[in-house]
Amino acid sequence: MDKNKYRQIWNLDSIFQSIKKSNQFSNHIQDIEQGLGKLDGDIAATSISSVEDADHILNILMKIDSIKLKLSQASSFITCLLAQNPSDQEASVFQGRVTKLNSKYGVTLTNFQAILASTSLEIWIDVLESEVLKDFNFILAEWREEGETSLTSNEKAILSKLSIDGYHAWGQLYQTLMSNLEIEIQLEGKPQKYSIGQALNLRAHSNEELRKLGHEKLELKWSEQKETFAKVLNHIAGFRLQLYNFQGIDDVLEEPLRKNRMKKQTLEAMWSVVSKNKNAFAEYLNRKGKITGQEKMQSYNFWANFETNSQKIHYDDAIDLVKGSFRKFGKQLEAFVTTAIEEGWIEAENRPKKSAAAFCAGFPMSEESRIFMTFDGTMKSILTLAHELGHAFHNTAMNGISSLNRQYPLCIAETASFFAEMIVLDVAIETAESKSEKISLLDEKLKRSVMNFMNIHSRFLFEQNFYEERKKGLVSTQRLNELMQEAILDGYRDSLDNVSVYTWLWTPHFYITDAPFYNFPYTFGYLLTYSLYEKAKEIGPDFENIYIQLLRDSGKMPIEELILKHLNEDITNEAFWEKGMKLCVQDVELFLELTAYERV
Repeated sequence: MDKNKYRQIWNLDSIFQSIKKSNQFSNHIQDIEQGLGKLDGDIAATSISSVEDADHILNILMKIDSIKLKLSQASSFITCLLAQNPSDQEASVFQGRVTKLNSKYGVTLTNFQAILASTSLEIWIDVLESEVLKDFNFILAEWREEGETSLTSNEKAILSKLSIDGYHAWGQLYQTLMSNLEIEIQLEGKPQKYSIGQALNLRAHSNEELRKLGHEKLELKWSEQKETFAKVLNHIAGFRLQLYNFQGIDDVLEEPLRKNRMKKQTLEAMWSVVSKNKNAFAEYLNRKGKITGQEKMQSYNFWANFETNSQKIHYDDAIDLVKGSFRKFGKQLEAFVTTAIEEGWIEAENRPKKSAAAFCAGFPMSEESRIFMTFDGTMKSILTLAHELGHAFHNTAMNGISSLNRQYPLCIAETASFFAEMIVLDVAIETAESKSEKISLLDEKLKRSVMNFMNIHSRFLFEQNFYEERKKGLVSTQRLNELMQEAILDGYRDSLDNVSVYTWLWTPHFYITDAPFYNFPYTFGYLLTYSLYEKAKEIGPDFENIYIQLLRDSGKMPIEELILKHLNEDITNEAFWEKGMKLCVQDVELFLELTAYERV
């Protein structure tokens, strides 16, 4: 088979020409600036006194929609430039401009929300029920509710501006610092440097000695950098807590729950079911530890392939596996992934100086996405590719919908990505040609259960406890390590050894300033995926349309209402989560059965 038939470097020039060679992107930024200026004037002249003002509100919404699209396009482009080259100075300058524009957009939106909130309830109901605004009922109601907070529009504007050089700047600093770090490992007497992304990928290397050495080198690097990153984390949390205090918010979960359009009852039901079922996954980890001849599973062995002699998978073969798996699910998903590959949406080349984190960036104006990752030939990399393609398919499913109705919560975003992973894994397990291959693939599946039920829960517990302590003052590096260790012991039920106490430092989600508690959406999406996938197998090919409609509605209603509408399920009830968890536990039981006589 002729290799290298699929390109591993994405095409960004089709979105915007190089900022070093063209003024195209600069002109795009100027267009946003001018549009915001005009929109500010229109909003300042707006008042809502009767249902006849519905047409004017629609006009404002269309202008907001246009600016939002352009801002999303610009933000995604800069994110991609800095991911492929964190040292890109021109991109860094534009990042500052885009950050300011996003802040200004936030101020503009706040002013509009204040007008909505000041409208009398009687008039508001009439306006909201008007025919011209029927497609925007949900977002308008949400904006009015946000406008009814205790802060004035002027106070919100000031806070938004302060955030640029406040915690948003700290978040950007974290990305820069992490992207510039490297470790060095001696291989056959020759020193070799690894970016943090490449070093983290060593966790899945076939050589245990190299995995362990990579882990130790990273721990040393974290120890050297801990004071710097502790300052960054403390200042991000401190700024956020000051904002909450000013807004009269005491519960640090209030903002992430609101952004996920989720009830606290739903979150508590999910975590309750997870906590009740952790022993099964601890048993899985203990079995793996015994198979590898250790008293307890070592963290640096967790991502390693179960078969130590497994061959690296070529990128072309990985793409073919993903395409073939998606084909079995539905024609629209297959057509989508073909487009993504042929149009150069994927950046997967394994090279130094790239950003560490994989992601999917949406470009709503051109109805495209871009996927960023570092492919290293492991099954983990294939599933990362599928995961990000799942996000991109979600973006594609939303094509044709107003940007105002495309702002879906993280918990559904992660559902789409895990669903894509599940499709690939399920096909691979079904077509496994040997017992050992089936065990290896089942192991990959269970790793994801451990990550979402144990690792993610430990992150959630850490973040909760850290914020409570941060309310009292700065948290030292020693105390950060202690909090992380306590959360890890609780999250993993003490079934994993040598887990990094510096997880607080190298987990980028703790430093994302526009998405606090970016942890529980993963567990939500993962467990929901099991329920979705079970229904997909029951219904067959027709389920693809049901799934797409769920995705298309994901920006228009609360999460509980979305699942009730499309799945007829009550997710505030533990019984719903038990259904998905039962399937996950069955995976453990099968793994234990297949490995009952495994020896070192």
